[in-house]
Amino acid sequence: MQPFYHIGIDGAHGAEYAILPGDPGRVESIARHLENPRFLAQNREYTSWLGSLSGENVLVMSTGMGGPSTAIAAEELFRAGVRAFVRVGTCGGMAERVVGGDVVIATGAIRAEGTTKEYVPIEFPAVADLGVTNALAAAAESLGLTWHAGIVQSKDSFYGQHSPERMPAGRELAYKWEAWIRAGCLASEMETAALFVVSQVLGARAGCALNVLWNQERERKGLANPRADDMGRVIKVAVEAVRALIG
Repeated sequence: MQPFYHIGIDGAHGAEYAILPGDPGRVESIARHLENPRFLAQNREYTSWLGSLSGENVLVMSTGMGGPSTAIAAEELFRAGVRAFVRVGTCGGMAERVVGGDVVIATGAIRAEGTTKEYVPIEFPAVADLGVTNALAAAAESLGLTWHAGIVQSKDSFYGQHSPERMPAGRELAYKWEAWIRAGCLASEMETAALFVVSQVLGARAGCALNVLWNQERERKGLANPRADDMGRVIKVAVEAVRALIG
């Protein structure tokens, strides 16, 4: 079997579970939490390692930034035999109670991106698999972490979020940002909506756990706003959730 064009691996890995960070630089550190980890391939933004948990093979593969590359990763991994995806990444807090170092478990995502519009109309929700989400929540609780479960915003433009005033569409961006906060959106990131929608269309299961880096709303209000770059907590959440799913 030929390796898939973008991800550079085929189905010989035999894994039904995949942990998906965005950053290729995080793949090896996540794989080191598995048994017998080994490098598989690197192509474009997709770096892959393989290990095992409870006797089952588990892939760790980066997706790169944003919806398009995440959708490609899910499509090709599904064709290679993966049936359950756990995204592990970073986010910026939006809700005032979400603080740097907290873990956000996404139950659904606002489709403020373009990739999923080429799968289903915008009225279709981007939601997580209940079983995967429950496993992530149980893992965060058992590890004694501060965690939140709820809606995240998935966007395409990092600088559209952080500098809306200099964008021609700035008024619309600011209006929607405020609306999402008032509706209870927890955090902002760039990949979850694509993973959830593509997984739903394919018939795969998907969940997402995110490390909160900081919260620009807390910064704006003059509240304590610690920066938390350590991914160790959320990686443990993802690994323990996959272990529980394997049983």
